[in-house]
Amino acid sequence: MKTLQFDNRFVRELPGDPEDSPHVRQVHGACYSRVMPTPVAAPRLIAWSPEVARLVGFDEAEVRSPEFAQVFAGNALLPGMEPYAACYGGHQFGNWAGQLGDGRAITLGEAINAAGERWELQLKGAGPTPYSRRADGRAVLRSSIREFLCSEAMHHLGIPTTRALSIVGTGEAVIRDMFYDGRPRPEPGAVVCRVAPSFIRFGNFEIFTARGDQVLLERLVDFTIARDFPKLSGDTATRRVDWFHAVCERTARLIVQWMRVGFVHGVMNTDNMSILGLTIDYGPYGWIDNFDPGWTPNTTDAEGRRYRFGNQPHIAQWNLLQLANALYPAFGSVEPLQDGLSRYAAVYEAESRGMLAAKLGLEELREEDDALVETLHELMAAAEVDMTIFFRGLARVDAQMPTLDPLRDAFYVEDKAKAHEAAFADWLGRYAARVRADGLPAGVRQARMDAVNPRYVLRNYLAQEAIDAAEQGDDARVSELLDVMRRPYDDQPGRERFAARRPDWARNRAGCSMLSCSS
Repeated sequence: MKTLQFDNRFVRELPGDPEDSPHVRQVHGACYSRVMPTPVAAPRLIAWSPEVARLVGFDEAEVRSPEFAQVFAGNALLPGMEPYAACYGGHQFGNWAGQLGDGRAITLGEAINAAGERWELQLKGAGPTPYSRRADGRAVLRSSIREFLCSEAMHHLGIPTTRALSIVGTGEAVIRDMFYDGRPRPEPGAVVCRVAPSFIRFGNFEIFTARGDQVLLERLVDFTIARDFPKLSGDTATRRVDWFHAVCERTARLIVQWMRVGFVHGVMNTDNMSILGLTIDYGPYGWIDNFDPGWTPNTTDAEGRRYRFGNQPHIAQWNLLQLANALYPAFGSVEPLQDGLSRYAAVYEAESRGMLAAKLGLEELREEDDALVETLHELMAAAEVDMTIFFRGLARVDAQMPTLDPLRDAFYVEDKAKAHEAAFADWLGRYAARVRADGLPAGVRQARMDAVNPRYVLRNYLAQEAIDAAEQGDDARVSELLDVMRRPYDDQPGRERFAARRPDWARNRAGCSMLSCSS
């Protein structure tokens, strides 16, 4: 591990906080604060991703060594690491929240792997920072497992995301009030190591505009372009415009992929939006079980449902508007920013139509197909149909003699299935006719559909089962679930239970339906 090379451009090229204490404060004129992780009592490796280890440059022997657990719990540093917490602001649930920052995340450094790729290594749950506000900077095992598993599951689904290297148990208890109901309890603590080319968010830019610091805003913009978008060329003004347009396009493509698999982020605040178009900050996320555009996994959002499944495309555009407002002083013109927002809408529309066509096994989504899609979504919501199972089963419907048989496992409530059976049969007839008009061989259509409609997704109840076992000292369920999620589009004989509908016991259980923003 000591041969790992670091090139910490963020701290080398941008101004930092002159104070190096972790005490909570407003940090002005700086992009980050240097801060050391707080050591823990008894580091123990709980889980790790071999793919991410190879990406960074670790072999299995290194990962399983005692030194690895020490480093990635926050007890030791490797040569070249320069820990810091980033300063940023953000809009939370539609309102400006002021300074936020890395309250329980500490970046260790920017590692350069053998291929010359840059990977930031960041510990989540490694102790207090100047941005911790009233919190302790720690994380609990349950949230660490959820972030670890989801980061890797999303990657294997083909969705842009931050990655996760490891979970290390701390041997210490953390007090959390999971549902903010006045009943805190001690939980096992853990530290997860997140990995990404960059953790810069929309909020990194917003904070400087909110404070009237145009010099630092422009400096951060040009740094981000140079480090994270090196292929952009031209003069400064041209690069800035092309960069914002690229951010808008990447964000549009990301949200299309979320909608494709039924993923709900749950807390799409601007400080949780990656400038690279990655899925970032896995908190109260969830996958749609029964299809419901109004569903959110976040208890904090239960009343307003701002971040509900069907509203994610709109929220992403709203967040980009806030980013555009923040960037205006560096652009001096509204037109290129408006063009970027228009580009988001155009790219989202085109990519979304392509995605829906692929899920349905059609060559393209024609204008006359819109009613077919709308009717399907209405029926799925009314009949309480499992989104993942339905689309996987749809590929097995015989377009020559369509029946509901391949889809019956997707229905949660028998009475609702019977009530809507005739309507589904009518829809299937129309769908089959449309498939026949394309003329694709059945095998080709099924293969194409199976490539975009996963067999396995990280349902909340599956993650909760792994969490329950881990809290009792059994880490094997975490590794088993990670292994299943490595091949989400493949049938895996013997693992059918991981593809099953959400069981009734999980419908309203904590951790299996809605979750809080609490760690």
